[in-house]
This record gives sequence, structure tokens and C-alpha cells, in this order.
Amino acid sequence: MTVDIYWRIHMEGDQPSLRRRVRSRGGFAPGGTAPGTRDGRDDGYTHADYMAEVARAAEDSGFTGGLLPNFPHTDDPWAAAATLARETTSYRFMVAFQPGFLHPVQAARMTATLQRATGGRIVYNVISGGGGPAQLWWGDKVDHDDRYARTSEFLDVLKGVWQGGHTHRGRFYQVENAGLPEELAGQPFPEIFFSGSSPAAIDAAGRHADYYLSWLEPFEALKEKFDAVRAHSATPPRFAVRVDLLARESEEEAWAEIEAGWRARPRERDAGEGDSVGVRRSRAFLAGAGGDPRALEVAPHVWGGFSQLRDGPAFGLVGDNHQVADQLDRLLDLGVDALILAGIPHLEEARRVGRHVLPLLKGRS
Repeated sequence: MTVDIYWRIHMEGDQPSLRRRVRSRGGFAPGGTAPGTRDGRDDGYTHADYMAEVARAAEDSGFTGGLLPNFPHTDDPWAAAATLARETTSYRFMVAFQPGFLHPVQAARMTATLQRATGGRIVYNVISGGGGPAQLWWGDKVDHDDRYARTSEFLDVLKGVWQGGHTHRGRFYQVENAGLPEELAGQPFPEIFFSGSSPAAIDAAGRHADYYLSWLEPFEALKEKFDAVRAHSATPPRFAVRVDLLARESEEEAWAEIEAGWRARPRERDAGEGDSVGVRRSRAFLAGAGGDPRALEVAPHVWGGFSQLRDGPAFGLVGDNHQVADQLDRLLDLGVDALILAGIPHLEEARRVGRHVLPLLKGRS
């Protein structure tokens, strides 16, 4: 089978390693390497230059495209995709966005413009938000289930606008005879990767998703989640999983890197509580694990401590190159059709994974 494998493009600044939790490459943090200095002067190497270097390395390493995440502390993924498209030739850009902050008519026009400019290389990662302080940063006070209802209606309208002559009178949006201008009509509609673990999210994914996207979880839990999505869809979507990797030549080397990062991790973390069901699921899997990093290995090579070493989801894969590739093959055997991989730092790990892990996958045609 054909498997699309994406590589995450950092948008928030990159860490130099899991042992140093500081955004020293790009991003908006002071003291980073972008913009850099040479002889006491700005060398002109910017955060966008570093993102472009990661995108080119990932494309050269055999990845289908890259996820451009979207947080209050990042560049805008729509603008970044437009910037990075000229740095690559076939690389696809998975733009993460929350529908509540765009009108669907404007989103359709922006997307069609990018599709025409890039030759159809835009993909959607539709997210509805995790609630809490981060959601309020955007000025969004809509509660959890209503955010998914809004997302579903947004996608109904956007698809209608794409077809042209669309009129809609709904709870969140009203449009009259809306469509794309003639010059933008006919562009390919982006594939939709849809995230969310709650019943409301799964119901919306069943209606709209080309790919249901989940963070990595213990494999049996993933299977149960996929079965729930299938049960809520007349035409079930394909499935995708977002996975952090730490793969080395030997298993001992990989775990030594984890243990070094664990010793250097900050002891106090801001939980940033929201209403994300996915976050609560991850924490439930790890309850009672204690302070030993190896105790967070919930299954062979499936480790739940990545969120202690960098921002983002808890679970990832740790082991030698063959062990990590075998676990990715297990995901493909579960019915996963696309992977979004990541590693710290993004640049070197894209090359490492592309060279040493991807060629070992048996399930990838």
C-alpha cells in the first residue's frame, strides 16, 4: 500500500536536543540562532530560513510533506506555507488551523489561491481547539462540543463555496450564493486531516475527515478509537497518527539520550489545563508511573515521557532503527495510512529518520 509520511515543521522554534529544553533555533525566543550574528552583526539568517532548511531536508529525505502546527506562540501556518512552497518542489504543506478564527468563504479563497500557486500542495489539519487559557488567547469562549459543531458547519460551508453558488443559513454561518472567482475555481480540494478524541470530535470526523488524525497512544487504545470513528461514519475515513521518534544505531544509545534528557528536564511544568480529551487520555495512561523514565514505557519501545522533554504529545517511539521501524509497521498493520513523524532537533532528525528508518518500513510501498 502507499503510505504518506509527513515530517513536522517546527513553528515555535527548535530545541538543539532533548537534553536542552530551550528554543535556540528560530522562533521568537531571545538569544536564538536565528537571526544569527557574525562579527557582531546580524547575519541575515532568519527563522524562515531555518524552517526552509528543515523543509528541504525532509523533502530530500523522502517525506511526502510537512505539518505546520498552529499555536499562539508560532508564525501563521498559512503565511508560512506560502513562504516555504518556493523552497521545495513536490513537498506538501499540512496547514493546521482552527475554523473558528476564519470565515469559510475567506478560507476557501485563501486555500484556492495557495493551491493554484503550489500546484495543489496544500493539505488541511483541522483542529477545534483544546480549551483553557490557550483557547482564550484567541478570544474564543465557545465550549467544547459547540466548537466541534462549529467546525462541522464551517466545513459544510467551505465545501459548498468550493463548488460554487452556495447558500447556507446555519447556527454559526450565513452565506448567499457564495463561490470562488472563476480564476480560482476548479482547484483540487485539500485532503482533510481531522483531530480530536471526544465523542463530539469523532462524530464530526466521521462526517468530514479524509484522515482521522490521532496522537500516538498504546496500540490497543488506538484500535478502539479507530473502531469508534468507523462506527460513526457511513464512509469511514483513513487513519493517521502523529508520532515522535528517537531512533539510534543501538537501543542503548537511544535510551541514554532519553535518560540524559530526563535528568535535565524542568521540574516544574505549567499544566495549561483545558478541556482536551486527548490530553486527558494521555495523562490517564501514565498515571502512577512515578519518576523513573523507563516506567513510562507503556509497551515495548512506546514511551510516554516526551511531553516532559519538549512541548507536545506524550507518546513516541524509542529504540534502535529496526525497532522503531517495526513499531511503525505495527501501526500500518492497525490500518494507519499516513504518519506524521517528528524528532528533536527537526533538521538533523529529518535526515536521520529518512536515511535510517524509512527504508526499513515493510508496509510502505
